Amino acid sequence: MPEPLVFMMGKHPAPVPGDLRYCKNHMWCRPSDEQPGTLVFGFTAYAVRLMQDVYFLEWRVDAGKMVTLRQEIGFIETQKATSGLYAPVAGTVVRFNTALLNDPGTINLDSYGAGWLFELIGDAAETLDAAGYYAHLEAGWDATQRMIKGQINAGAE
Repeated sequence: MPEPLVFMMGKHPAPVPGDLRYCKNHMWCRPSDEQPGTLVFGFTAYAVRLMQDVYFLEWRVDAGKMVTLRQEIGFIETQKATSGLYAPVAGTVVRFNTALLNDPGTINLDSYGAGWLFELIGDAAETLDAAGYYAHLEAGWDATQRMIKGQINAGAE
């Protein structure tokens, strides 16, 4: 199994488990243990740190529906932002983690476990390994810091 990595977000570590695949929209994926050919998706520690507390989650497509890459599939409200959720790969949604509708805070506590988001039958060929995702984070970190500082400064006005 590939070694896990840790991306440092300033003083805050964001674990990047070596056994998962990653999408550029900061979701992880892994093959489902229960359904062969199905991928399980969730938010990476990096995404959770940027969002901070997740307050509300809603799905805008139904299980069994086909989705295209970057199609809006849901909606999330966090301490930092309100945003659409987009399909990280094309495929057919198998099921959503319905427990998150009642307690989306599980995403904050266990994003790589019980906080998984949905299962989808699709192709993970476009996903990144841990090293590739780490490189993606490094490449965008300066811009992310500028965005965060801009939000902090805007809030202080």
